[in-house]
Order: sequence, then C-alpha cells, then structure tokens
Amino acid sequence: MGFLGQHHARIYADMPDSVLVGVCDASADRAAEIAAKFGCRAFTSPEELARECDAVSVVVPTDKHRDVALQVLPSGVHLFIEKPISVSGEEAQEILDASHEAGVLVQVGHIEQFNPVIGYLEKVISNPRFITAERLAPFNPRGTEVGVVLDLMIHDIGVILQLVNSPIVNIQAVGVSVLTKREDIANARLEFANGCVANVNTSRISEKKVRELRVFQPDAYLSLDYMNQTGHLLRKEGPTLHREEIPIEKAEPLRLELESFVTCVRNRRKPKVDAVFGKTALEIALEITAQIDALAQRA
Repeated sequence: MGFLGQHHARIYADMPDSVLVGVCDASADRAAEIAAKFGCRAFTSPEELARECDAVSVVVPTDKHRDVALQVLPSGVHLFIEKPISVSGEEAQEILDASHEAGVLVQVGHIEQFNPVIGYLEKVISNPRFITAERLAPFNPRGTEVGVVLDLMIHDIGVILQLVNSPIVNIQAVGVSVLTKREDIANARLEFANGCVANVNTSRISEKKVRELRVFQPDAYLSLDYMNQTGHLLRKEGPTLHREEIPIEKAEPLRLELESFVTCVRNRRKPKVDAVFGKTALEIALEITAQIDALAQRA
C-alpha cells in the first residue's frame, strides 16, 4: 500500500460515490491499522482484494508496480496506478497488454494534472513557446528506489507534454548523484516539433520545497505555484504588460484525481492520464536518465 496508500484509503472512504472495500499491505499489521481506521477489511493478498472490488489503487514503490498490477488485472478490476507507471517501457507495455486483455481502464497518478492551477492554465495557454519548471524537495528516503527524474521530474514532464501537445524532437539532460545511487539533481531541456522549448529543473536534496511552473506565449506570461495553488498572469496590452492575479478555487489534487478516476470507471470514460500517456511520459523520463547515466560513466 505504501505511504500514499493511506490517503487513497481516506479519500475513497469519504467519497459518496465509492465504497472502500479493503486494503492490502506487505505488513499485515499496517493493513490492519489502516483497515480499522477507515472501517474496511484488511486483505492478505492483492488477488484476494481484487476479487472483491470493481477498482483498485496500486500505491506501492515504483519497482513493484508491474508485479502488483499483473496480480490484480486478471480479476477484471479497473486500475489506478501511481506515477510513474513502472520502471521500464517493457513493464509498462505488460500492464497495457494485461489491461486490454481484461477490458479495463488504467489511470496513472500524474497528480499535478488535477491541481486547480493546471485547470486554469489549460484555459488560458494556447501557444506555449517557452516553459520553465522547477521542482525542489528536501531529502526523503521514500521514493529513492528510483532517481529524481522518475520520482519528481516526471510530474512536470507529464504536464508539459499535455500542454505543448507536440512531439519531442530533442532532449538534453544532466544530473548528479549526491546522497543515493541514482541522480538526486537533474536538469532537462526538451525541444518540441512545434518550436516550443521547456527547461525542467529538479532536486530532492534542497533545503526548501518548491513547485513552480512558468509558461510564455506571444501574448502572455503565466507563473504558477503548484504547492500554494496561486499564480499570476502578465497579459500583453499594446506596448505594456498587464498583471492580474489568477482566481483559483483551492482543492486537494489527490481528491480531484481519485474523483475523476471513479467517474471514469462509472461511465467507462477514458481517463485524462491513461496508461498510454503514462508510458509516453515514462519513456521520456527514461531517455533523460539514460543521458545522465552516460555522462556519469564518462566522468
């Protein structure tokens, strides 16, 4: 179930359109604790849980995503799987194939897609020319089974892909390991076929937490703060720029994300972030890590 799994359980238990049937964890004591807290059953295996449900959230370390997904999908459950979808393109394809065989939908947990600031961004940005993203976090051992690109940068990769909606034609990346065996700091420059360029900077050894996105297009500049759900827009008006604060109705992104998943399951609707998109974002992240690894080997 993992650290984030308890929050999935909390939201499902509180959601009027869903019933939290149960939870499963590698630790029986942990599963029993969460089950007691939210009034549901503690299951001993993913397969047992899946047989009793219509949909399942897979919220485990990334290197276990494929194994757990393939255990539950044959039961015909719809699947929510946290980002990244897996640790390799091959594993992602196995999940895709299994979901197609079972005839179920898969949503990948790119949570920033459901942040209210992105909802506003999608309404006002139509022709992005340059994007900068900065995502910094203090060190936390949780999530270090993968590098910072798969752990954190993939959030911004997903947002930028949907916003630009054009094929990537060139990637340039650098990164260094500081506290773990994988990269802990990374920077990537993404160039798109339509001419847009994105610069993405990520660190998981920062003294402060930052989650910011800036988008420039010919008639406007938009600055967003994911964490505080605030931002401002500078709109071109003749030879000057007019600043306006962004009206954002704050909400918990995870709740919005899971509500969207439940709605998609009920209505058999394609998720905003489906498995195909999740696999595409993963493949870009893997290309970035491959470049970083190659540079490390030459050092």
